[in-house]
Amino acid sequence: MTTIAVPSQVSIRDDAEALYKACKGWGTDGKAIIEVLGRRNASQRKLIRLAYEELYEEDLVRRLEKELSGDFEKAVYRWILDPADRDAVLAHVELRESSDEHPVLVEISCTRSSEELLSIRRAYHARYKRSLEEEIFDNAKGDTRKLLIGMVSAFRFEGEEINKKLAKSEAKDLHEAIKDKKLDNDDVIRILTTRSKMQLQATFNCYREEEGTSITKNLPNNSKNEFLATLRITVRCLQDPKKYFEKVLRNSMQRIGTDEDALTRVIVTRAEKDLKEIKELYYKRNSVRLEEAVDKETKGDYKDMLLTLLGSDV
Repeated sequence: MTTIAVPSQVSIRDDAEALYKACKGWGTDGKAIIEVLGRRNASQRKLIRLAYEELYEEDLVRRLEKELSGDFEKAVYRWILDPADRDAVLAHVELRESSDEHPVLVEISCTRSSEELLSIRRAYHARYKRSLEEEIFDNAKGDTRKLLIGMVSAFRFEGEEINKKLAKSEAKDLHEAIKDKKLDNDDVIRILTTRSKMQLQATFNCYREEEGTSITKNLPNNSKNEFLATLRITVRCLQDPKKYFEKVLRNSMQRIGTDEDALTRVIVTRAEKDLKEIKELYYKRNSVRLEEAVDKETKGDYKDMLLTLLGSDV
């Protein structure tokens, strides 16, 4: 469930005017920006951008980029974009940075619906004049490239029907691949990139029943091998997305130095989806509220923006 606290009455024109005033003159009123954008859903934010451009003949996103800086600017920028456009930007940034594990591409491909993935690929093409698949081909290699292209271009069945016989058979295939250390084979990639998420859940459950442990515990944990590292987080994200995101949040704040990129990414992309459940899991796993952890690890307008998206009164 969403954590965004949207007022019952919203005036899009008033919001656009408030943002204009927040950016006008000396200094920028970060709190006013947070009060408006941090409490509006995706469709309302889109209408605000359109109203702002109509009123002031200026692109709101570009204005905010000029006015803001640092982690606060990044959080606001990613929040104000349409979800598909945001994912296109996130994917592009990761591909340019040549990440070893490709967590952003994995998160996008594992947690978006088939229709959402299609919209993301269209947004990527419109923004960068190249297909997302092309970019992956040029920036990844070998079986990692094959896995990622298959994941982002998947058009999975979205229904709840499962084939129990197939699940048992493919759980055995995965077990054999792990046992023989042959995870870089076409069958493993085919299973992960073509089966519905419900079918994969059934397969992972069969694996646990047959082997007495989860598939993630049996997968090799080799961060130096790009394919194995990417494969591992792919399975983790497909198996239990909320548990996966909770761990990303925990790691972003518990290691030496806060990983603001990961922290921002999870809060911004999950705020209108399942962040409430992720918050509950975070508390269960860490005995501290996510809001308290964010308050401790961040500061200024950046902190207030994240706390607002988490549903806190700032």
